[in-house]
Amino acid sequence: MLYFFQQLLNGVHSAAIYGLLAFGYALGNALLKRTNLAYGGIFAFSGQTMILAAVYGWQVLRLTLPATIAFGISIALAYAAFFSRLLSRAVFVPLAGRSPNAIVTATLGALLVLMEFSRIAADTHDYWLPPMLSTPVVLSSGDNFVATLTVIQLINTVIAATVIISGAFWLGRSNFGRYWRATADDPLAAKLCGIDTARVFHRALLIGGLCAGLAGVLAASYYGNLGFGSGLVYGLKILFVTAVGGYYAPGRAALGAAGFGFAEALWAGYFPIEWRDAWMYALLAAMLVLTGDRKDAPNSV
Repeated sequence: MLYFFQQLLNGVHSAAIYGLLAFGYALGNALLKRTNLAYGGIFAFSGQTMILAAVYGWQVLRLTLPATIAFGISIALAYAAFFSRLLSRAVFVPLAGRSPNAIVTATLGALLVLMEFSRIAADTHDYWLPPMLSTPVVLSSGDNFVATLTVIQLINTVIAATVIISGAFWLGRSNFGRYWRATADDPLAAKLCGIDTARVFHRALLIGGLCAGLAGVLAASYYGNLGFGSGLVYGLKILFVTAVGGYYAPGRAALGAAGFGFAEALWAGYFPIEWRDAWMYALLAAMLVLTGDRKDAPNSV
């Protein structure tokens, strides 16, 4: 049972990252209703930018380690906000009323651009952060086995869970949440009722992009590196993972994605890890085929 508990703990951090990514993706997808492959690019680009900015702060600005990490986080989130706003105005608005393939193609191009920006900025090198807050915290112990999480895992999980819970509460209680639900349900009717649907659209995509940027920062701080080539992998993975809870309800999307993170950890603990992604993708594909692309009510967060 301790081994099983440890495998669940191993999935806590992944579940938090997936949940945060799914929450932000569903927030924008409920309005866009198109596949956004650039979302994974913002995630990977933000993590890579955080590392590069931290390296610059350490080597050039001679900042202390806490200061250089804070500098890297601020630069990464600023870039995430910039690219989210740029995509919403220059890509999504002009193409929103056209074929879904137009959005897929455009966001794939944006994803490749972000990946190339990261590669050029890093000069095709991988930079690593030093291990931070890696002290294990014992949560349970037995005769010859202890179940632990590191301090950085606990901090990242608390941050992600706080953002998701507070975000879901905010969507359920705020004026913006009501405007968002109305726009997601029927944008024309919402506009006739006096809602500034364009403002709601841009704001939702901005918040979703910041969720992706924050997830990239948390992943980079834990793993120490987030390669510039991981944007495409995560872009596709987020698309599938969000489907577990539903594309149109951010709160449920986050819960479903968290469940996927725990399932991945349990597979890695009991079955060959080289088959993990193949079987998990097969499970998600089967789920999509059996349930269909169900349009969850956007007023359910």
